[in-house]
Amino acid sequence: MPTDVDQPKTTLKTRLTLEAARLKQAAAAFPAGQKRDALVNKGRQYDNALHINEWLGTPGLQPPR
Repeated sequence: MPTDVDQPKTTLKTRLTLEAARLKQAAAAFPAGQKRDALVNKGRQYDNALHINEWLGTPGLQPPR
């Protein structure tokens, strides 16, 4: 049986939002190049995960036809 210690202190939505913002801010500190592109792409992945999570949580979600 899981305990309260196993539970995250923040919601998934909050964690995804914060990590996306952190990565975008970190990318801004780098000049154009591979490192910056990698950070921007990772931030986009977190944004996409956030949108998918919101979509999955919508009431009345219909399965694909």
